[in-house]
Amino acid sequence: MPSGVPDIELCGDRTLRIGMTRRRFLSWSGAVAALAFTPGILGDTASSTGASAPDSPLFALGVASGDPLPDGVVLWTRLAPRPLARGGGMGARPIEVAWEVAADEAMTRPVRHGHAPATAENGHAVHVDVRGLEPGREYFYRFAALGERSAVGRTVTAHAAGTDAPMTFALASCQSWADGYYVAYADMATHAPDVVFHLGDYIYEKPINRGGGRRHTTAMPESAARECLDLDDYRDRYALYKLDPHLQQIHRTSPFVTTFDDHEVDNNWAADIPEDGMTVPDFLVRRAHGLRAWWEHTPVRLAHRPYGADIRAHRRLRFGTLAEFSVLDTRSHRSDQVNGDVDAPQDAATADPRRSILGPIQERWLLDGFARSEARWNVLAHQTPIADLARTLDGRRAVSMDGWSGYEACRARILDGARERGVTDLVSVVGDIHRNVVTDLRTSYRDESPTIGVELAGTSIASGADGRDSDDSDRALKAASPHVRFGNAQRGYVLNRLQRDRWDAEFRVADSIGSPAERLHTRAVVTIETGRPEVDIV
Repeated sequence: MPSGVPDIELCGDRTLRIGMTRRRFLSWSGAVAALAFTPGILGDTASSTGASAPDSPLFALGVASGDPLPDGVVLWTRLAPRPLARGGGMGARPIEVAWEVAADEAMTRPVRHGHAPATAENGHAVHVDVRGLEPGREYFYRFAALGERSAVGRTVTAHAAGTDAPMTFALASCQSWADGYYVAYADMATHAPDVVFHLGDYIYEKPINRGGGRRHTTAMPESAARECLDLDDYRDRYALYKLDPHLQQIHRTSPFVTTFDDHEVDNNWAADIPEDGMTVPDFLVRRAHGLRAWWEHTPVRLAHRPYGADIRAHRRLRFGTLAEFSVLDTRSHRSDQVNGDVDAPQDAATADPRRSILGPIQERWLLDGFARSEARWNVLAHQTPIADLARTLDGRRAVSMDGWSGYEACRARILDGARERGVTDLVSVVGDIHRNVVTDLRTSYRDESPTIGVELAGTSIASGADGRDSDDSDRALKAASPHVRFGNAQRGYVLNRLQRDRWDAEFRVADSIGSPAERLHTRAVVTIETGRPEVDIV
């Protein structure tokens, strides 16, 4: 490794530690985050129109990286000197943005550089697909335009093919801005995982009350008071969320792999079917706007940019022979939910083999990937639980129609297909349900189907406010779902440490998210050993 680049080692607590460069970087990032919570820094004194102060920096929405490969990574930023105003205060003219990648945080050892256009068509967002990097290495990057320079971000490339070096990754989802502060991201940044998987609900499309919920601020776009419908509405909402300093801190610290769930467009949407009475043509326009704004604000490649209402968001990311992640899209191609899309007993409709939560093309893609995989850990990274999280309602066993429980035949095709193709270390990681739940993965939960893997459902970053260690729903699902191994209803995230012979999932939770100074603690550590689809819990 070149001189001056910090060594990477696996410490006794299995936390991946990196040398002085990263520690200095995290100290600096933490100071910036603390400063950003000082009243007035993020526009708390802005006018009622939501326009931020005129001296807001060009890179007010921060920087990010994502979708790491062994030789490359996507770099992201969006120019917005007035981030809460329509168009971010950029006008219509294109701007040339310089970017650079270096081997050190001081940016004195550059390894790649170039220019990219920021255009009004793309909301003045920039996506740079940098190649020619070395595998399993940390790098630093920044942007410059119009005489201003962005903050420095840190990123990490994936392991080289054929290696099984340990890795860390975090699970995040569901970050309703008005429900509380993103203290989970501040904690996550101190661990600096190799990658963060964000599994959906990066924004919420529903109206925000004038007081900003638990944020207690009026510094919001004018559109925040209504449900997002058009492209400008969605762009406004992303800008509001991305001003959060803890969110900016974790984006500066680790690359993200991002997928969307429902609230990036409309609650519980299914393919071309909206939640409520909107016509299909009108909804497809809305869907196109929501997905376009998602792409504009996330560090994903050009291949995943939507074309109208169509998008190909599913993709694979490999980290040597240690882990292969299949990132799924369970919204765009699914059959409509049955039984009124409420918790209900499974029946002939949920078992209908014609229905799918993935669509036939994505199902074939996933099964073909299982057949070719050479990874120790095969991971499904997606939105809604595969497992039945049953409760007893009116004396009947009821499950969600929005998750895989409402698509039993599709679930059987995927899980049986994995077993038939020799996949032995299968783990599903999901969000959506605003609680931590660890379950067995089975083809069916109404008979004695064998356990073929483990599912880790991570709680929300903020959605649902504080939560409790256990609530009525937690007790109800444990009583009716004997395959549930662990449950908790607080806010937080899951920090995962992977080695060839074991997977440790640390569930980090907060007692409250009502203040930006709240702290997290470890609620449980769940261990999965290779070759054994069971868990040990400490």
